[in-house]
Amino acid sequence: MRKRRILRYVGIAFGVGLVAMIGLFGVAWAMTPIPDSTQKEATAQGSVIYYRDGKSVLAKQGVNRRNVKLEQVPEHVRDAVIAAENRSFYTDSGVSFKGTARAVWSTVTGKQLQGGSTITQQMVRNYYSGLSQERSITRKFKEILISIKVDQSKSKDWVLEQYLNTIYFGRGANGVQAAAQAYFGKDVAKLSVSEGAYLAAVIQQPSRFADPQGADLDAARTRWKAIVDAMTQTKAITPEQAAAQVFPKLAAPKAAFSLKGQAQVMVDRVREELHARGYTDEDINGGGLKIVTTFDKNLMAAAERAVKAVVPSGTSKKIRTGLAAVDPATGEVVAFYGGPKDQSWDNAFSAKVQAGSTFKPYTLAAALENGLSLSTTVDGNSPITVPGASQPIPNDSGRSYGHINLVSATQNSVNTAFVDLGQKVGLDKVAKVAEAAGIPAGQLEPHKAAASFPLGVASVSAVQNASGFASLANGGVHMETHVIKSVTDSYGKRSVVKPKSTTVVGKQAAADAIYAMEQVVKYGTGTGARLYDRPVAGKTGTTDSSGAVWFNGFTPQLATAVNMFRDDNKTVEIPGYGVQFGGQFPARIWKAFMTEAMAGKPVEQFPEPSQYGADSWDYRGEGDDVGDGYDQRDNGDWNERWNGDGSDDQQFTSPPASPPDSSTPETPDTPVIPEETDRGDANNDEQQSDQQSNRPARPDGPDPNPTTGPGELEDASTPGDR
Repeated sequence: MRKRRILRYVGIAFGVGLVAMIGLFGVAWAMTPIPDSTQKEATAQGSVIYYRDGKSVLAKQGVNRRNVKLEQVPEHVRDAVIAAENRSFYTDSGVSFKGTARAVWSTVTGKQLQGGSTITQQMVRNYYSGLSQERSITRKFKEILISIKVDQSKSKDWVLEQYLNTIYFGRGANGVQAAAQAYFGKDVAKLSVSEGAYLAAVIQQPSRFADPQGADLDAARTRWKAIVDAMTQTKAITPEQAAAQVFPKLAAPKAAFSLKGQAQVMVDRVREELHARGYTDEDINGGGLKIVTTFDKNLMAAAERAVKAVVPSGTSKKIRTGLAAVDPATGEVVAFYGGPKDQSWDNAFSAKVQAGSTFKPYTLAAALENGLSLSTTVDGNSPITVPGASQPIPNDSGRSYGHINLVSATQNSVNTAFVDLGQKVGLDKVAKVAEAAGIPAGQLEPHKAAASFPLGVASVSAVQNASGFASLANGGVHMETHVIKSVTDSYGKRSVVKPKSTTVVGKQAAADAIYAMEQVVKYGTGTGARLYDRPVAGKTGTTDSSGAVWFNGFTPQLATAVNMFRDDNKTVEIPGYGVQFGGQFPARIWKAFMTEAMAGKPVEQFPEPSQYGADSWDYRGEGDDVGDGYDQRDNGDWNERWNGDGSDDQQFTSPPASPPDSSTPETPDTPVIPEETDRGDANNDEQQSDQQSNRPARPDGPDPNPTTGPGELEDASTPGDR
């Protein structure tokens, strides 16, 4: 009797316990829904930044994962993973009760807790939020419940797809597509049976099998062979196919993707522009974006070669060089040089130095847009008195040019002439043109009331100056500079960047300004930048004491700005070559780069200048330079000998004369001159010219050691130009 009572009590207790367990399971089942959200780190796809060809990788951002559809994964790769991880995947309920029991027993006995996880359980653990990687009974029970529910509500193929995209394969590769690239340098769709089996082998021990050597390699081979054999048991391949498999050759592991030097500058600019266009860091690092930049890989290399070829190797590291090239028609920054590869300098986008006489074209364009013409004469005498200025403004060399037209003033970069021109047109109109051309208002505002404003007292970057000149090359229309061509999201939706356009000046004003700037390169201060197979327009620039030297120029297809400056604001002087001017090393760098950049490109012509300006004062080899009867057609060699050293001044020994009657200037009303305290002798283009006038001719071209004079700017407010 007693024994029966005991058995009855045990039975009752068991029944109660069973009911309680069922009840608890029911409660747990009801209280454990499938999570609504996924783990961001499990589904995040890193973004890839490309050069403008859309193929050459510039950089990778964020996690290394590229999600793929299941149909993109070869069946034999899927079969290998199933054979390795969960042979009953397509028939089980999403959990392995045998594996779970083993895990529980291990915990009860104090042994190491074992996983016992199916593919569905692993996917649930990796994919959904709210499930940690903690190895505990509680977490395991929750994982089981969710896995069963997922198996009931989702297709097996959906589960397998998420699994293959979330599992970690070692070598920094998340997901099967990234793994295929990391181990074999190919897309997953191109993996062989042997290669697929190896990736399946890696899943259990990704660190050990990422780059196996010695005993680890033996273990990897053993694991790989076991998976190949298992594939015959699951009927994925035949025994004959298994016997034919050869252990695959692994690609050498690649170092973690790191950025330095100019690559880092490019990425910084790309991220900055993405932020401006509304993308977040989360989008960039985990959104799986394909970002195609405007940077031309070949032109980037050409820019570096140009700088290295021209700048002497012994040049002080304090002398910095910047280069920027902009497509006039699109505003795309196609190339730049911001500094040596091993340093993250940014001399192209960030560094800003006084523009010097490279600012004069904005003044010229403003004048031409506001009723003046190339035949308008301005006062090139030295000094000149400007209402509101604290003292007379001289040319740096003290040389007087008389009353000269705008072509001569531009060709010879005459400071007083441009100060006078600024007064005629109005400094507010000059500032308006410069701002429309891409120079930020904040950089212009502190200087635009100064009489010396037209001489380049404002500081600009190489990219800004290239963009401004590109506006003239584009018929007076400024295209917003940008470094991104397109962005494609992880769903394949492609967004193409459409830059804003701003009219700076009319087409005719732009054409006339270009005409005057052509003479700078043909006969004036920028002859060192001539491209002998196509037309070039440009402008040199040199600031006070040659603290910064520039050459900006363009063809119809490409605008490029080059500057050299010191980070301590001292004179740019190179041993053996002396003090530098805009028409020297900057012009040579420009020429070296543009020669390569324009190679093979069709020769395009600039638009014709206005009939009035051209006929009245023809500088295309048909007229005189400054009205002194010196015919340019007869002095091409003379000009090349003397202008090739980069001076920004009048190149002739005879004194300048007043222009002929046909060049009678238009005389618009002179605007009110705001008070200013800056000296206006910002440019000393004339001084170097005077020094050169008495030098012997050199029949072999530009002098590598030109005689140079003191710098142009007398203070931070009066930049100059040679």
